[in-house]
Amino acid sequence: MATVPAAAPSSVAALAAGFGGAVLTAADDSYDDRRRVWNGMIDRYPAIIARCADAGDVAAAIRYAREHGLRIAVRGGGHNVAGTAVNDGGIAIDLSAMRAVRMDPARGTVHVQSGATWADVDRVTAPHGLATPGGVVSETGVAGLALSGGVSSHRRLHGMTIDNLVSAEVVTADGRRLRAAADEHPDLYWALRGGGGNFGVVSSFEFRLHPVGPEVYNVVVYYPVEHSAAMFKRWRDAVTDAPDELTSEAFVWTLPDVPELPEALRARPVCGISGMYTGPVEEGERVSRALRELAPPLLDMSGPMPFVDVQSSLDPFFPAGLRYYWKALYLDGFSDGVVDDMVDWSMRRPSLDSLVIVRHLGGAIARVGADETAFGDRDSEFMLSIDATWRDAGGDDRNIAWTRDFWQAMRRYSAGKTYFNFPGLLEEGDAAIRDSYGANHARLAAIKAAYDPENVFRGNQNIKPAS
Repeated sequence: MATVPAAAPSSVAALAAGFGGAVLTAADDSYDDRRRVWNGMIDRYPAIIARCADAGDVAAAIRYAREHGLRIAVRGGGHNVAGTAVNDGGIAIDLSAMRAVRMDPARGTVHVQSGATWADVDRVTAPHGLATPGGVVSETGVAGLALSGGVSSHRRLHGMTIDNLVSAEVVTADGRRLRAAADEHPDLYWALRGGGGNFGVVSSFEFRLHPVGPEVYNVVVYYPVEHSAAMFKRWRDAVTDAPDELTSEAFVWTLPDVPELPEALRARPVCGISGMYTGPVEEGERVSRALRELAPPLLDMSGPMPFVDVQSSLDPFFPAGLRYYWKALYLDGFSDGVVDDMVDWSMRRPSLDSLVIVRHLGGAIARVGADETAFGDRDSEFMLSIDATWRDAGGDDRNIAWTRDFWQAMRRYSAGKTYFNFPGLLEEGDAAIRDSYGANHARLAAIKAAYDPENVFRGNQNIKPAS
């Protein structure tokens, strides 16, 4: 175990005295469990973990950190690939006990505390045939995904998660508790929709709801991996005129070694298509048929499925404790040359657990103007995500190097805009952040200066305050 910087007992006691939640140090039995996050590659030791019970606790933890010169990390679901939920020697503001979810039928919205996961949200909304665009792995935390974009399984029909944010309760660097909405602190509201955790700690969100399900048509079809290039090209052509109700992605992966699959297919490298049709279920089979006939299929598992089950179907394949290093890139186009290069790199995966996936965007996402949210330009129709996943620490260097080299090789097909929910280990620096936000970066830096002029919240893809 690493040496954990010890906070003075008297100062920790002072924080704990007025705290509704729990204040943990390395001396507490639960400390080691609470410092761990989803990515097994992250091994960090905060001096203090402040498990907040409410926004008042959040404000107290921020004040304490500033008074004692401690760097701040903020934990929602703890699912960020880069491990931004914890740091070494600082304070981790842990929101994971704040998980309440409440529907507001009159407003057609759902209120979600920042420690909730998307499974918590779906449990409340799905029985009513309602949803807001959220994570495709249900154990993902709401807060991190929502603040940096959010690409859901029905993104083409209902947009990104940030496009459905109605309001947010925010604790700022000076301890103020503000409501950000279109008619209240509109500059902060604009910045939160894509600007990440740069402007404060969001204690709760209000999202717009849409009719989804309770049953949808789920698309899952696997093809022989040797058909990868042809499959990607045919999929690209097939989705050119896809209705907004059809959201899909194409991938190279390895089938899991599970008894639910035919023995001959277990642990077999494959390419394939997944997706969801969010219109009438009876239309789903017809509308998705072309995606299920791109090559001779190995296995077609498509069919009607409860939306809440679709949302959790990937959970077993991305469990806590494996080692993850994911990077994404918005592509300027998806030409044959792009496909061929991407498939060539995919066939050299050091770990067969790794997933290479291209998500189809467009639809409602593309109808939001570049200056309407901090997220910026929405012109790219395809996003490449390189999701390196492996099991042993001995594979760290090889898998990280492959991902970085793959990502760098594909940059010639991109303006350099990355997706901040898949950030590697935050190694790209200021230039990549400016490239990704484009013309919005200057406005974000000015808003940062207004709400966090000392850059208290910097354990992220950091937007530095304007001078």
